Amino acid sequence: MKNIKERVTIYQVAKASGVSLATVSRVINNKGNVKPDTKARVEETIRRLGYKPSGLAQALATNKTTNIGVIIPSANYVYIANMLNGISEVAKEKGFVLTLFTTSHSHEEALTMIERVITTHVDGAIIFDDELDAEDIMKINSYSVPTIVVNNKIVGEQVGCVLFSYKDQLVKLIEEYYANGGEKEMTFLHVHDGGRLLQHCEKAFVDTHESLGRPYHILNCDDSYTRTYHDFKDVIEKEGGGYFICYRDSIAAAIENAATDSGLKVPEQVEVLSLVGTKYANIVRPTLTSLQIDMAEVGRRSMYMLIDLLNHDLIEKSYRFEATLVERDSTKPR
Repeated sequence: MKNIKERVTIYQVAKASGVSLATVSRVINNKGNVKPDTKARVEETIRRLGYKPSGLAQALATNKTTNIGVIIPSANYVYIANMLNGISEVAKEKGFVLTLFTTSHSHEEALTMIERVITTHVDGAIIFDDELDAEDIMKINSYSVPTIVVNNKIVGEQVGCVLFSYKDQLVKLIEEYYANGGEKEMTFLHVHDGGRLLQHCEKAFVDTHESLGRPYHILNCDDSYTRTYHDFKDVIEKEGGGYFICYRDSIAAAIENAATDSGLKVPEQVEVLSLVGTKYANIVRPTLTSLQIDMAEVGRRSMYMLIDLLNHDLIEKSYRFEATLVERDSTKPR
């Protein structure tokens, strides 16, 4: 590893130039009164040593930080990773540094993450965590940290939100299914600690069936492909079919595979819908009918809104994305 050059620091530049750190900072950022000969000496030292100031160092030197705190449940979920990619894309374009905070499904841990966001002195925050409520978000805002909240309708002087709705499209799908002669009983797969998004969809599922006077089922499942596959293989064999509404593509794929491995046909006997569809919906066989939102665009929109909020230019503090239904091979054509 002899060819790897150690990074030159601002301390080395100051020492080699015979000046203070403050003087080097003023030269780098072209601020303050620096004698011409001193400025020339520092600039020559920077060239000779090959010093490259970091964006964060420059921001701190100019008293303008560029650090954005991002709180997410987990980067392991594809749709969360897609949103994070969108945030990162805009942050890179605009010269912001991201600090990532991840939480599990715990309200206490989410509150701990808030404390960390506050103590890291970030410029602003983007928060996507189903365990936080309005009071928690406003705690950040009380410290004058501009915040964009994803998937939670909270608006304030320094708080904006990006919302997305799957439930309206789900209600429409259920109503049209029965209106067009659909006869399979629907089952909603309840995932423990699935968060606010899944809770809203489950409530919409129950309310719609009860308003239509249709029977339905709610069954618990783990947020795991393997366990869902084994748990539902016996259920599907016993029932001989049904219409299953699943939280994510991996759960939907487990139901599909459990059905086909039990000798049942998809979609003739078993129909499957994935609520939060991702690229995997088009990879599995049969391909999955799913509700889709461009989560990368959610991330980009969140970051642009936060930048406007930081600059006091954000007029519309709430933006909504509506899911669209993408019909594939796991359900019968409507």
